[in-house]
Amino acid sequence: EEILAVTFTDKAAEEMEERVDKLLPYGYVDLWISTFHSFCERVLREYALDIGLPADFKVLDNTAGWLLVYRNLDKFSLNYYKPLGNPTKFIQALISHFSHCKDQGIYPEDYLEYAEKLKTRDDMPEDNETERLKEVAGAYQVYQRLLLENSVLDFGDLINYCLKLFKERPPILKKYREKFKYILVDEFQDTNWAQYELIKILAEPKNNLTVTADDDQMIYLWRSASFNNIIQFSKDFPKAKKISLVKNYRSYQNILDLAYKFIKANDPNRLEYVNKINKKLIAEKKGQGLVEHIHAKTLDEEVRKTIKRILEILKKDKEANYNDFAILVRANDTANPFIRALERAGLPYQFLASKGLYSKPVVLDVISYFKLLDNYHESPAVYRILNMPFLEIPAQDIMKLTQYSYKRTKSLYEAMEELPLVPGISSPTQEKIVSLLGLIKNHTILAQKRSVSEILVAFLQESGYLKYLVNKDDKEQLDLLNQFYKRVKNFEGTTQEPTLNNFMREINLEIESGEQGKLEFDPEQGPDMLKVMTIHGAKGLEFKYVFLVNMVDKRFPTIERKELIELPEDLIKDIKPTGDVHLQEERRLCYVAITRAKKDIYFTSAEDYGGQRKKKLSRFLIEMGYKEKFQISNFKFQNGLLEEKPKILNLKSKISPSYLPEHFSYSQLAAFDKCPL
Repeated sequence: EEILAVTFTDKAAEEMEERVDKLLPYGYVDLWISTFHSFCERVLREYALDIGLPADFKVLDNTAGWLLVYRNLDKFSLNYYKPLGNPTKFIQALISHFSHCKDQGIYPEDYLEYAEKLKTRDDMPEDNETERLKEVAGAYQVYQRLLLENSVLDFGDLINYCLKLFKERPPILKKYREKFKYILVDEFQDTNWAQYELIKILAEPKNNLTVTADDDQMIYLWRSASFNNIIQFSKDFPKAKKISLVKNYRSYQNILDLAYKFIKANDPNRLEYVNKINKKLIAEKKGQGLVEHIHAKTLDEEVRKTIKRILEILKKDKEANYNDFAILVRANDTANPFIRALERAGLPYQFLASKGLYSKPVVLDVISYFKLLDNYHESPAVYRILNMPFLEIPAQDIMKLTQYSYKRTKSLYEAMEELPLVPGISSPTQEKIVSLLGLIKNHTILAQKRSVSEILVAFLQESGYLKYLVNKDDKEQLDLLNQFYKRVKNFEGTTQEPTLNNFMREINLEIESGEQGKLEFDPEQGPDMLKVMTIHGAKGLEFKYVFLVNMVDKRFPTIERKELIELPEDLIKDIKPTGDVHLQEERRLCYVAITRAKKDIYFTSAEDYGGQRKKKLSRFLIEMGYKEKFQISNFKFQNGLLEEKPKILNLKSKISPSYLPEHFSYSQLAAFDKCPL
């Protein structure tokens, strides 16, 4: 109970707690192992009233923040940031900006004071930029007032109000200082300015503080992670003992050497360079891994070669299972071609994204059904419901219903009601549609008096959808439905009128805000499946075989995206790093990707991604030794050397049946029929 251990994710905190729990006597439960935010929430729950906060406050996530601003938009004095044609355009940018302010410990009153000083300065004419700054400062104040009026705090508030509590109430700070004689911070490189301030104030005066950090894995600069915190730590604690952890139990030495040589391009903005320490990793495993570059003419060919190599490895390595493979992408939207190819090849996979619940087919089915209960004439929703897999309605029957509704200018639902008049519908389909109509009418009545969660359960059970998934033992789809059920229950617990209509309105607003539905996943659990995920999502994980795809210019490294609303430099308390900050972070991200590999790492690229110009090879591959001038050939980069891979002409391989679509939609066939080519 005298140790405080903080880290950045709930999963990391849980793992740490489990390990400690095994080492301690049975029943020992008073552990303070948590995330920064959980620790601060726990403190504020007990002492909120001491700084004027409601004790029963709720914690607001980003989406709820967007909805709060949306519903109170008229209370904001916005001009520039509320364009007439799209008044909600800048809501997300404003919330993100306020979050960055809180990461820097900038309060609304600080922002307003700064804006007023700019206004009164003689050398600063009141131009559009000054007006925008005043507008943002005023919006920040209104936002903070709305949070308090609604008894909610966002994540930044948890840290800042905890800091405020400790600074304004010395007896409370004294209590926690005496309680925690030792403080441990994991992933210190991910801390922001406010979090470091919190750690420093708690650690005084004894300063029994241990932090672990790897600046080469600092990949959350966009989330206000501070490189300066690592540098400043040595200045704040000059007597601190420095220990370099260089033993590596994951990768082979040649992969570690490749990663080390590559990341040194970030010098002099690295801890190793600044503090003159050794960070060169030494592998405990003997042997060598494979480092290979696979180049293709087109994206399709790049995808095919990737899948082909996976199949070759599975055939060669008898001990390998699907969980040993990871396809790492820089951004979620670039994963789709690889996902489609995995489906066509019949390889089981999981696309591990932190967002996208509302775009999952099984969840889309439920949302479509809810839309239909709200509006029978929602033909796209009806079409999706008719195509639900458990119904097994033939495509030709759905086509006949669609044609009937189109010719008579009726909705698809009306066509279903006039089923006896639709020619050529098979008897099994007629029975299913009659049953479906009855279900819809019953649930429409149910929606008037029952909760959304009850309607959801009724639909899944009475339609046969749940039984269908259970019989298939489709754990992934069942898990997605469970996550959506939790989302429904969360809505019911936070809304005064939790009706189906209000739920659908909230979902639509979420989607309008850019939210796609939070996804919970544990890549180390679940079925034996190949993993497709972003590099950010892969941090902390390891795989026997890693494929880092789309290694071309502007895809990786990406083009820097500036914040729509940037923090005024005069307000920033952190010291900004020097050099090309974005490129350095992208390079660290690539370093993280390389060091996920236990055995082999494959880089893939192509020349043609659909644009007018050929893509240049990623500068990162060139930095590793791959030569741009050899791009048009098929070369293999292995153990630091370039060697040409012999080409074998195979006319039969030009069209591979395994990569042809398994089915075509009606619209695709119609387009083909009308195509003049």
